[in-house]
Amino acid sequence: MVKFLLMGKFTYNKADYDKHLLEEHHLSAFSNYLKEIVYGGSDGIVTTFAVVAGFSGAQSGIANQYPFVIVLLFGFANLFADATSMGLGNVLSIFADKDVYQTEKEKELNEIRNNPDMEKAETIYILKKKGFDKKDAETITNLYSKNEGYWVNFMMQHELELPNPENENPLLTGIATFIAFLFFGLIPLIPYLALGDTSSTFSVSILFTFLALVLLGFLRWKVTTQTLLRSMSDIIIIGGTSAILAYFVGTFFRS
Repeated sequence: MVKFLLMGKFTYNKADYDKHLLEEHHLSAFSNYLKEIVYGGSDGIVTTFAVVAGFSGAQSGIANQYPFVIVLLFGFANLFADATSMGLGNVLSIFADKDVYQTEKEKELNEIRNNPDMEKAETIYILKKKGFDKKDAETITNLYSKNEGYWVNFMMQHELELPNPENENPLLTGIATFIAFLFFGLIPLIPYLALGDTSSTFSVSILFTFLALVLLGFLRWKVTTQTLLRSMSDIIIIGGTSAILAYFVGTFFRS
């Protein structure tokens, strides 16, 4: 619990702080990787269904003779290849962001140590732009100058406007993207695995794709402050539009 001190003031310990983040802001291990889950999941749904829709729209040549086999073959090939590509791409992207951030941070740290007066002038200017008067901006700057690490982070965020990737885990981020892509991307293929080659398989796959988008929107809603309707509609509209386009592109190759 929050520990109350004299004169009505209080302070937090680590347990209080972590509990507040979880209960009030809904920050958890799951929410930390929501971006990767939504990104990987939606791409998995759309690209896998694109294979299904593309072959269903075309239905020509070998695709017309062996539609069931072709859909599964290309569906699973696409599923694992793209999941791996996205996962590794995310890992490399974070490593690149970390390298850029570290390079710029070292430059900023060098400026603070070797030209502190100029950095103080820049900090005062930034704070005044954010609404502080000259006196308060100078006071805050003098406080920042007593904490080199905090001052550097402030300048990285407010002067260079670079997001801080230092706490991001490339491996876990890549795994989250890979798993989300596989899990959600498999859903449009389930009817082909369960029903086989029937006249209704593609229709059921459309339904499963819609349900996958709904599920992804629901997960997004659970860890954001957006309304359920907004969370679902964004994903359904964007994912559904991509899926429809894939089907109509396939029709261009109809024999």
